[in-house]
Amino acid sequence: MKERLRIYNGEIITPDTNIGTGTILVEDGKIKAVEKGVINVEGYQDVDAEGGYIMPGFIDIHTHGAGNHDFMDCTAEACKGIAKEHARHGTTMLFPTTLASGNEELFRFLEVYENVKDQTEGAAFGGLHLEGPYFSYAFRGAQDPRYLKNPSPEDYMPVLESGADIRRWSIAPELPGALELGRLLDKRGIIPSIAHTDAIYEDIVKAHEAGYSMMTHFYSCMNGVTRRNAIRYAGCIEAGYLIEDMILEIIGDGIHVPEPLLKLILKCKPVDKIVLCTDSMRGAGMPEGSKSILGSLTDGQEVLIEDGVAKMPDRTCFAGSVATTDRLVRTMHFIGGASLPDAVKMLTSNPATLMGYGDTKGKIRPGYDADIVICDKKLYAQQTYSKGHRIF
Repeated sequence: MKERLRIYNGEIITPDTNIGTGTILVEDGKIKAVEKGVINVEGYQDVDAEGGYIMPGFIDIHTHGAGNHDFMDCTAEACKGIAKEHARHGTTMLFPTTLASGNEELFRFLEVYENVKDQTEGAAFGGLHLEGPYFSYAFRGAQDPRYLKNPSPEDYMPVLESGADIRRWSIAPELPGALELGRLLDKRGIIPSIAHTDAIYEDIVKAHEAGYSMMTHFYSCMNGVTRRNAIRYAGCIEAGYLIEDMILEIIGDGIHVPEPLLKLILKCKPVDKIVLCTDSMRGAGMPEGSKSILGSLTDGQEVLIEDGVAKMPDRTCFAGSVATTDRLVRTMHFIGGASLPDAVKMLTSNPATLMGYGDTKGKIRPGYDADIVICDKKLYAQQTYSKGHRIF
């Protein structure tokens, strides 16, 4: 029998608004009632928020790992370990993300995911995000150049036929064959997303018409205003601002996108078009100053963890973040200047709607799944519940 909970003594962020101090009743994994003040009932287990915030569970649409595990380790232990570590920071749903790799490793991960996708030990898995291998060499960032290539049906069709849980695929849209792939993905209900790209504004317009509806880790591994043959062109970044319905995914650690750019994004884009992600690698939750591996333990690249981020050893670029979801909310609210409901919205109802869960997750509302995080006043996660079951 699922828990019957009375969650009280905290400010409830719905996230449409802060309704003030209130009470939530949870029954059979669903939110039964949401009221201001105190609801006195019998037969419910009391959960005291201790004057903190009660929010919808955080949804991370882009994460590679945490707790010294990476999804490309291709083991059930790694997948469950990542889910548990992220749950400690308020994540109730995440989307396992791959890196550019050989097909053998990718298919091995797809097989492992099929066996663990229904795990309940930590944050739930919502589906897969494939990042690469169809990327620009010049804007590859920390993606392994050995595996970069142009999309072709003989390469991606076997992946699509094997990966029934793929929800999103990040691609450089200027590559030969990328527009055709975007149209196919859009037709199949998979989100084609722009990433690791040397595309200019005109390329992005064509990609948008072909179904590319969002940009992966906006500002990271994409160009801004650029010159070609002495002519100045608007780049991918400018296209992200100018195309009104383009959704921007932000690594909200305050480092990948620093304070002035966070504020610029909030000034130029509607909150509904912004989604936060960690883009975390296995170093999330690990100590500052340690070494780590980006990608699998057997075929990954060594990286450094310093200054609150992962870097390539030569410090020429970042190598993924070590952020957690509660850190994203802190950054957007305290540094970016977003209101708390807006900061929460970018990590709850916005990603829920984007990924097809908008009718059941991302809000504190009767009938929705009881995916709930309780944070203290400094916005550090203290308790995490998935469908009414405590996972941290």
